Amino acid sequence: MLNWILKMFFHALVVRPLVFLIVGLSVRDREKLPRVGPAIIVSNHNSHLDAVTLLSLFPLMDLRYVRPVAAADYFMKPGFMRWFSLNIIGIVPVDRHARERGEDPFVYVNDELEQNHILIIFPEGTRGEPERMADLKKGISHLIEQHPDVPITPIITRGLGKALPRGSYLPVPFFADVFVGDAIRWTGDRDTFMDVLKTSMQTLSDKADAKPFE
Repeated sequence: MLNWILKMFFHALVVRPLVFLIVGLSVRDREKLPRVGPAIIVSNHNSHLDAVTLLSLFPLMDLRYVRPVAAADYFMKPGFMRWFSLNIIGIVPVDRHARERGEDPFVYVNDELEQNHILIIFPEGTRGEPERMADLKKGISHLIEQHPDVPITPIITRGLGKALPRGSYLPVPFFADVFVGDAIRWTGDRDTFMDVLKTSMQTLSDKADAKPFE
C-alpha cells in the first residue's frame, strides 16, 4: 500500500509537471490509446523520459494496470534502482539473455498480459539517437505469437530525445509530441507481422515529420 501511495505521489507531483509543464507535450489521436487490457503499446525509444511520458497519458488510478517492459540487466541491479524501477515506475523485467539458457525471456510479460494489463514495449531494444528510429528487434513477434488476440498500438514520439537525450540526466524544455496510431493484430507469421509493424511505425514517423497540425 505504501509503495502504491509513493508511486501516485511521484507520478502526480514529479512526472506529470515535468512532462506537461517543463517539457511540454502534445498528444495526437489520444482516443486511439487502449482503454483496457490485455493490450500492448509499442513506441520508439530515444530518452529516459519515454516510459514515464507514455505512462502520463493514462489516468493516475490506471497506472497499476499500465506497465513498461524494460531490460532486467539494466534496471534490476541490486539496490535503490531495482526498488524504484519495480515499485515506482512499475517495470516488467525482461532477461535479454534468457534464450541463451533455454528460458523464456517473456515469462513476466506473459503473466502481466494474462492479468489483462497494458504493457509498453520499445521494440528497438535500446535508446537510439534523437528523432531517429533504429531497426526493430524480432523479439516482439515472438511475444505476439504467444498472444495473437492482443491488440498492438503503435506510438511515435518526437522531441523527448532532445529534452533528455541519451547520456544526459537533466531535462531541458523542448516541446514534445506523441502520435498514436491505429491498433494492429497478429498476422499469423512473424516476418509478415514485423513488416506490418514497421510500416505502421514508419507511417506514424512520416506523420510526425510532416508540418504540425494547425
